Amino acid sequence: MDLKSLFGRKQDRFYRLLTQQAEKTLQGMEALLEYVTAPTDERAKVVQTLESEADEVRRVLIDELNRTFITPFDREDIFALSRTIDDVLDYGETTVEEMTTLGVAPNEFVRSMATVLRDAAHELHLAMVQLKDHPHVALDHATRAKALENQAERIYRQAIAALFSGPQDIQHVVLMLKMREVYRHLSNAADRGDEAANILSDIVVKTS
Repeated sequence: MDLKSLFGRKQDRFYRLLTQQAEKTLQGMEALLEYVTAPTDERAKVVQTLESEADEVRRVLIDELNRTFITPFDREDIFALSRTIDDVLDYGETTVEEMTTLGVAPNEFVRSMATVLRDAAHELHLAMVQLKDHPHVALDHATRAKALENQAERIYRQAIAALFSGPQDIQHVVLMLKMREVYRHLSNAADRGDEAANILSDIVVKTS
């Protein structure tokens, strides 16, 4: 194998690992949606397992990054993209943790935000699949992911407005505080998805 082929295989590995991360995040968001649709301990465990599997993929990617001199695009962008994709699933997993710990049931706002997060994760995954060979197609998917993040934020604002529309008693106040935490985790997941889309867009601009 010549040197050029060796470097090519090394660079391809970063695309594969980032795509694996995005795929795990998509699977995690699908599992989150299943959980908030019909919460069970088993479905909560699926989200947790996928988050752990995604962490392992990221650890391998960081190890490769530390041992590789030539990368397909900026090392800082690889690290940042990996981190933000990972954060989306992290916040999905902590959403489940919060709901389980606080003992609250999902409502329509939670289900709506989880649906949008699943759709955004789908677009991010498609963007990663296309990034190497069809960067402008990847850019289209990143743009769609950003639009979905805006949609998630609109739902978040509606949820907060409805939540604080008028406390009835102390029990209602306690529920308000609990649900605000759940909404916050979902909103953070959307924010990290938006940042991942921004990084992807920057990579396309730099490499095109």
